[in-house]
Amino acid sequence: MKHPPYDQRIARVLVRPLARLGVTPNQVTAVSLVLALGAGGLFAAGGAPAIHWAAGIFVLARFLDHFDGELARLTGRTSRFGYYFDYVAGGLGFAALFAGIGWGLAAGPLGGWALALGLAGCTSALLTMGLNLDLDRQLKLGEGEAVGYPGWAGFELEDGIYLLAPVTWLGWLEPFFAAAGTGATIYLLWTLSRVLRARTAR
Repeated sequence: MKHPPYDQRIARVLVRPLARLGVTPNQVTAVSLVLALGAGGLFAAGGAPAIHWAAGIFVLARFLDHFDGELARLTGRTSRFGYYFDYVAGGLGFAALFAGIGWGLAAGPLGGWALALGLAGCTSALLTMGLNLDLDRQLKLGEGEAVGYPGWAGFELEDGIYLLAPVTWLGWLEPFFAAAGTGATIYLLWTLSRVLRARTAR
């Protein structure tokens, strides 16, 4: 990537000590997955302080998601397994987030809409994971490469997830979740259109 986003540039610097310690990229991926799944469970529990911890943990998991790729490139440990593991971890992490928040907020003002948004977001995360894998194949990207997200001025679309922590701590989780659940569905449709265009162009 010629102009990587800011969080990836930061990860590129912070990952160097891990390389010296012998940490592997797949170990980093596993830690990020465990953190994301744990955050989803805390969101499902509902109420403070569980959701406050959940928000911080999930944001940390998403930031760590940049570490495995940078570590793989730095140490020359890119692999086909790591490529798929990273995709699966990301998809499962976002699915757990939407499912957990939806369950946790179902007893609040959103009611049944929270469950619907959670299901939509969870389903969209898993389907988008599969579509992005297919798009990678269509574009013939190699190991250590991925289609990525739309970006501008050093930020990517997925960087909006970093707002999860402050909006949760400020008590604005419900509107953020409504926007994120809707946005995940829109992103799924946009990704599907990219896959269809790529197939047509072949």
